[in-house]
Amino acid sequence: MTVATRGSSLTLIDVAKIAGVSPMTVSRALHRPELVSENTREKVREAVRQSGYVPNMLAGSLASNKSRLVAIFLPTIANSIFADTVQSLMDRLTHAGYQTLLGLTGYSAEQEEKLLEAVLGRRPDGIVLTGTLHTESSRLRLSQAGIPVVEAWDLSEDPLDMLVGFSHEKVGQETARHLIKKGYKRFSVVTISDPRGLRRCNSLIAELKRQGIEEVPMEVLAPPATLEVGREGLRRLLDLPVRPDIVVCSSDTVAQGVLAQAASLGLKVPAELAVMGFGDLSSAAQVYPALSTVSVDGARIGLHVAEALLERFENPGAHLEPVRIDTGFTFIDRAST
Repeated sequence: MTVATRGSSLTLIDVAKIAGVSPMTVSRALHRPELVSENTREKVREAVRQSGYVPNMLAGSLASNKSRLVAIFLPTIANSIFADTVQSLMDRLTHAGYQTLLGLTGYSAEQEEKLLEAVLGRRPDGIVLTGTLHTESSRLRLSQAGIPVVEAWDLSEDPLDMLVGFSHEKVGQETARHLIKKGYKRFSVVTISDPRGLRRCNSLIAELKRQGIEEVPMEVLAPPATLEVGREGLRRLLDLPVRPDIVVCSSDTVAQGVLAQAASLGLKVPAELAVMGFGDLSSAAQVYPALSTVSVDGARIGLHVAEALLERFENPGAHLEPVRIDTGFTFIDRAST
């Protein structure tokens, strides 16, 4: 079931049938849990999980049931890789008279599920998710919620609703080919353990193997991406028997940490060690040496997301063409490779 093809939203009566209690008991369990026993609350919670029911906290106060609120879920705000997307998205929605609410998932599908449980009951007019990895419970809740959903910064064969992003697998594959053409042979990777970054890195390693490069050490560190992650990643790589001639990083922030560590050790970049980033942050061109990277045009992604939502808001019942926008990516060769 997808958001675009779902039926009407569930009601308290449906949840009551599953739980084997009265609709009034369901209402009390959800809104006045102190009035019912723990056993009954657990029955209702399980029925809500099974059905994907979303309590409407605004139904009694908004006759139109329109909040003019859009919820945006991000993995982190610890670095600015998503900043251009969010700024462009918020600017366009604000201009159209919508407010935005940010939620942080910490790269966790389970945390995203908890945020959805809290946010959906307030009936936002739309939701923007970063990526396409969600729990089954989240997919069910979104399917039953009856609101537009955009998954951003990714592509998928099985989208929830609308999709605006790029292929992380293709980024990894093309990065390998691009750097092989530049003559690099001893590859290494530093990444954080976020799903999209790992997909890019695993795709890169798979393509390198297809090109005959079998040994590619990869250091995976805990999120969020920071300069220290990059510094620690390079420290670990340099402890290995064979020194790499290039480090491919899951983000520009990590790559800048690698550059800092290389500088502290007196390594010449790119003569002794090349560094490749991802994201093309505003700082990438300003560090020394200027960082080679992959640009994904976050502002363009944000604008496409906003326009897709606004089109759906203005034509809620129309049979519109599915939104599947591949924003692509480009390589930016600077002084670090």
